[in-house]
Formats: sequence, structure tokens, C-alpha cells
Amino acid sequence: MKSFCLLLTALLVSLPAFAEVKTKAITYKDGDTTLTGHLAWDPEMLPNPGARVTEKAPAVLIVHQWMGLTDYEEGRAKQLAELGYVVFALDIYGSDFSPTNMQEAGKASGSFKNNRKLFRQRLNLGLDQLKKVNQVDPKRITAIGYCFGGTGVLELARSGSDVAGVVSFHGGLDAPTPEDAKNIKAKVLVLHGADDPFVPREGIDAMKKSFNEAEVDWQMIEYSGAVHSFTQPMAGDDNARGAAYNEKADKRSWHHMRMFFNETLGTVDRQDNPLQDF
Repeated sequence: MKSFCLLLTALLVSLPAFAEVKTKAITYKDGDTTLTGHLAWDPEMLPNPGARVTEKAPAVLIVHQWMGLTDYEEGRAKQLAELGYVVFALDIYGSDFSPTNMQEAGKASGSFKNNRKLFRQRLNLGLDQLKKVNQVDPKRITAIGYCFGGTGVLELARSGSDVAGVVSFHGGLDAPTPEDAKNIKAKVLVLHGADDPFVPREGIDAMKKSFNEAEVDWQMIEYSGAVHSFTQPMAGDDNARGAAYNEKADKRSWHHMRMFFNETLGTVDRQDNPLQDF
């Protein structure tokens, strides 16, 4: 028994013990507009966000959904930091504004969808903040976004930003300037609810056509039984409303994202967590 206990102790000591994820608010400007983003990292991987190091880390940029930068994005940032990435959740709307209801969110997100130049500007400013972190490898950054943010990462790619990849979760997939697909340098992964009533099929077809004509390296995965907002528990569970959480699609899309990261960032993340309960 004593030898068994010693062996067990040795095994436990040999297991990696990840430190608690650290976070930091980062304030930056777009003209007169103050923006505040959320940086997350594992101290074992990134002891000091301002330190000079030779080992550069892979990173993930998060673009928020239409309600702005909320606890949801901060939670996703923590999950990604636990996988071994430096993560920055950017701010599109500005520090002085946070929607309090769907009407305000629709108006705010619509103002950027109708002004893609400003949208892209805010997206690239957020990317610049992540690139300023000394430990981040600027060649190994992938951007992800949810709903409005899913639209955003596609716009980031269309702006010609030098990112390795972009992942759109239940984003808007229209292509108002299809010719801009020629600017895309990133690999593209689109994760979509097959029953999403808010994303017209003609918009999807136009996106695919523009990507193919520009020879973009793209993938699209559709999840049966899933509607809009399928990764967001706060959306409820009523598909009839057009937006609802779907646990199976949420888990599958997270798994597909991680596989995409391994390809685009040249990493294998720190959690051996295969799909379960399907």
C-alpha cells in the first residue's frame, strides 16, 4: 500500500498544474472614442504581458456579439486561455455604450453593418492591441466571433488583415462587397446552424461564390437542428424564436474550432477533451 501511495503521489506531481487565468482591461482609442477590451492569459505561459521574451505564443482575437463585450466573451476568453492561447476580446461599440435590450443591440450592430469601413477599422484596431502584446506571435493569430462578431471576423478577413484564420459562429454571411474576397489572406471556417432563419440561403450562396472566385481556403459546417445563437445559453431553448442554444452544436463547433486552430496556428492545445455525449 505504501508503494502504491508513493506511485500515486509521483503521478499527481507529474501532471501539469495550470495556473489560474489572469485578465487585464486594455483601453485604446479610435479618434475621440474610447474602447476597452479584455486580455486573458495563463501566467505560466505569459508571466507578464509586458515582458520581453523570445518564445512567442499563439493568440486568439474575439469579436463580441450584438450585445457588446459581456461576461459571455470574457468566459470564452478564459476557456481559450486555459487551452494555452493569449486572448483579446476587442470592443466595437466603445466604453461608454452597452446595449440594454435587443432593440438597442440591433440599432448598434446595424450601424456598423451599414458602415463596413468603420466596422473594419474597429476590428483592426482591436487586432493591433493583441499584436502589441510582446509574447504574441503576430503570424499565429486567429480571430473568432459570435453572431454580429461572426460577421465581424469575415469583415476582418475581407479587409486584408494578416491573420492565420477566422472562425464565424452563427454569423451573418452576406457579402455586400463580394469583390473584397480577393483581399482575404486567412483560412476561413464558417460554423452555421442549418435551420438559422436569419441567414438567407442566397446570402450563403453569394459568400461561397465570392470565396471561390477569389480562391479563398474556406470550410463551412452546418449543424442540423440548430438555429441562430446556438452557442449561447442565454438565447433559451425555443427554436421557434429563430435563436436558441443547442448544446450538441455548441460542443461540436468548439471541437471543430480547436481542430482549425491546430491547423492554422500549428498548435495542439493543452486539453485532451474529445467529443462526448453525442
